[in-house]
Amino acid sequence: MTTGLVFDRRFALHEMGPDHIESPLRIITLNDVLTQRLKGAYVPISPRPATEIELALVHLPSYISFMKETSGQGYFPFDTDTIAGPRTYEIACLAAGAGLVAAELILTGQIYNAFALVRPPGHHAESDRPMGFCFFNNIAITAEYLRRFKGIKKIMIIDWDLHHGNGTQKAFYSSREVLYISLHQSPLFPGTGSASEVGEKDGLGFNLNVPLKAGKTDEDYLAIFQKVISPVAEAYGPEFILVSAGFDILKGDPLGRMELTPSGCGDLTALILDLARNLCSGRLLYFLEGGYNLKGLQDGAEKVVLSLTGRLKNTIKEISLSGSLFEELSPILRIFKYYWPAISKR
Repeated sequence: MTTGLVFDRRFALHEMGPDHIESPLRIITLNDVLTQRLKGAYVPISPRPATEIELALVHLPSYISFMKETSGQGYFPFDTDTIAGPRTYEIACLAAGAGLVAAELILTGQIYNAFALVRPPGHHAESDRPMGFCFFNNIAITAEYLRRFKGIKKIMIIDWDLHHGNGTQKAFYSSREVLYISLHQSPLFPGTGSASEVGEKDGLGFNLNVPLKAGKTDEDYLAIFQKVISPVAEAYGPEFILVSAGFDILKGDPLGRMELTPSGCGDLTALILDLARNLCSGRLLYFLEGGYNLKGLQDGAEKVVLSLTGRLKNTIKEISLSGSLFEELSPILRIFKYYWPAISKR
């Protein structure tokens, strides 16, 4: 099983200020993992910049032009958290193109699956504005590319970042060709992602949010995947699975209060890998989103890569929803079962 890793040290050239939590150290620390702990475990892939036409699959031309004008300038604060530096446009284009390269290699059978280890992250970026450290929506651009140019008409996006992916949700809110499922801590930034946000028009029922109280563990997430996400995926039958992987769900992350471990991220990946094998010939592509505890980011990314390659032998037992988790999820599941009755069978 051949796993590709899209990585470039130039991702460290995007800066939002010396004290910003989404810092170049995130990429520098991942480079250490790739060159030392994971050496020989993957096929290295070089990214290419997304073109303006490709960016415009998701973003308005006026916004792309405005972002381009920030190139070579000083720091431009779009808000207190999201600041364009002199090379942000260049590097954000490179991050947006990373998924396109990987998707092409997966479709042509040159690799089995892949992980785009990129920054800046993308899932908060909307069509006309950056947000939450994100400038271009990397995963949404890849999904649109697959839809429009590769004839893929059933794409599943799983978003396990600590924060709700408002930009990704918004991009596909009226489409049934992309099934978006997000697990996220709530209440928390950006304030979207309630269970009642289920899509509209043709996309009604194809946007599923699982807002979770703080403190969830590996076992909680695994149970949700087994009892909720897996039956929905099997009923939908995706042709390609994309994952927004945020390691800010790990215990000790400065932005969150979840209790997952790096091994839990590996186990989640094993479950998703099985879904991809059974449903879409293994077509699976991960994108790095959040994760701000550098040790957690290193260890979590390592476990995910080892699971993708098959080198990590995961033994995952069937896990039931605990009493408290079932109680928390009950109103959410009532909504989901209306659109996806397969959940009731689990």
